[in-house]
Amino acid sequence: MADSAEAPAAVRHAEETMGTVFSFDVRGGEPAAVRAALDEAVAGLHRVDEVFSTYREDSQISRLQRGELTVAQCDPEVAEVLELAAEAERRSDGWFSTSYRGRLDPTGIVKGWAVERAARRLADVPGVCGVNLNGGGDVQLLGTPGGQRPWRVGVADPLRPGGLAAVVSAGGVDELSVATSGTAERGDHIVDPRTGRSAVTDLVAVTVVGTRLTWVDCWATAAFAMGSREGLAWLESLPDVEALLITAGDEVRCTGGLAARLG
Repeated sequence: MADSAEAPAAVRHAEETMGTVFSFDVRGGEPAAVRAALDEAVAGLHRVDEVFSTYREDSQISRLQRGELTVAQCDPEVAEVLELAAEAERRSDGWFSTSYRGRLDPTGIVKGWAVERAARRLADVPGVCGVNLNGGGDVQLLGTPGGQRPWRVGVADPLRPGGLAAVVSAGGVDELSVATSGTAERGDHIVDPRTGRSAVTDLVAVTVVGTRLTWVDCWATAAFAMGSREGLAWLESLPDVEALLITAGDEVRCTGGLAARLG
């Protein structure tokens, strides 16, 4: 990605798919080339929804679950995502899972993976100096918005609608991602893999900060299912990961290095 002394052009777009809104902010590059890449990225997100949606009877994931397809007969991205999910399950000691009530459901990793992939596609456009792609509150940041200013992401306060619990800065790094799992917007949708039922913990939200959204999205989900004490200890053990955990009692717990990412 190139840097520019002048304020780079900004191309912004919002697209609704996968049950949420994806907000694009691309800085720099020739606008026509950026628009063409943006069209490809948007088409790719819609294709991900067609392939991976558990709500579509004709999606490849639904057909795979019913035994109508094998992984080899699916798009190559299906095998890629399932391999990544298996690694996330291993690294989280089973707290991240692609099983939901006994059915195959990789949605816990798909959105983060899709956002990261789309963001990197846009960052490859010649002249682009920064990409900010927000998929339903999970954000992949690449480069800078220009003018020596870093990208910044507000973390919503789950107990105070409209308020912020923190502001994360990407200052000093070329890549940063922020993902939040919790009950404020979608209710009890996170499953405890040990019971197969909704996770019952003392947490209302977990925000994880790292490099790749594919992983931090998984880690936020896994840590939420663990609860604040075990989740915080596990997140502290992961390299290059910081986190903010908020309990139902309005207690805020952070990993040791999070302060360096706030501002």
